[in-house]
Amino acid sequence: MTGVHQLKARQVPVSDDDAGQRLDNFLLRHLRGVPRSAVYRLLRTGQVRVNGGRSKPDRRLESGDQVRIPPVKMEEKAVPGTPSAAQRALIANAIIHEDKDLLVINKPAGMAVHGGSGVSFGVIEVLRAMHPEKTFELAHRLDRETSGCLIIAKRRPALRKLHAAFREGTVEKRYLTLLVGHWDHGAVAVGAALKKNQVRGGERMVTVDTEDGKSALSHFRPLETQRDASFMEVIIETGRTHQIRVHAAHLGHPVAGDDKYGDAEANRRFSRLGLKRMFLHASSLTMPHPNGDTLAVSAPLDDELREFLDVIAANKSRGRR
Repeated sequence: MTGVHQLKARQVPVSDDDAGQRLDNFLLRHLRGVPRSAVYRLLRTGQVRVNGGRSKPDRRLESGDQVRIPPVKMEEKAVPGTPSAAQRALIANAIIHEDKDLLVINKPAGMAVHGGSGVSFGVIEVLRAMHPEKTFELAHRLDRETSGCLIIAKRRPALRKLHAAFREGTVEKRYLTLLVGHWDHGAVAVGAALKKNQVRGGERMVTVDTEDGKSALSHFRPLETQRDASFMEVIIETGRTHQIRVHAAHLGHPVAGDDKYGDAEANRRFSRLGLKRMFLHASSLTMPHPNGDTLAVSAPLDDELREFLDVIAANKSRGRR
């Protein structure tokens, strides 16, 4: 099965609803089925034009702009099939809030927010397959192994307001996590700057970099501490990639089950006790709703994480005897 064939260039006007969208996201929406790599190749080679001129992928479009989408004749494989019935049911059952502007999903751990890097279907692709007549766009992102509150915009004006809220820091983001080791620091604010894509051991990592990193601020508060693990609440004021995971590891208490920044020996021990995923959950979000109200949503821990907390507590009790 070959990719999408578009034989003639198109001039696509930018509507009021699309104003403010990045050029690359605009193209991905209008060239669904074309691999992302091919779309970015069109941009790199200058085949996409905005008002007759070349533009970068991150250009913000304005209402009335004319986007030239070139002829596309791809030989790459298109993404095969459609999301399975199980994937559709998983997402349908994970919706915890919906209105005309947005929906909130308690994202399952292990499911990416969008396809790519070997993942055919993420949350956004499953939603679009379930409701092809509707528009769905990610307002923000969560790591693949992180569960919890994920906001999806259903209208372009709502997406712009949601993006602005995240950008301006008017979103309160609370997480629940289990950290390795006994936490005895009390409440701590961590402001170590973070830098993306530093190669370490052949793997791309986020690292603490006080000179060239971007500002990041996380507030850690202990909820319950055990001998070798501590249940924590974390509020983040910024949304850097892997922020909680890197800040926790920087403090010497990595996230339990984190196979990228974590403690391998502790992870093996926790795995034997029943933890099969990273213990990081986006528990609540409070932010301005696009309609002017306040949106406050929360998602409970899943059964696996709650049961593992019980296991840890039981081990503590046995240790006292």
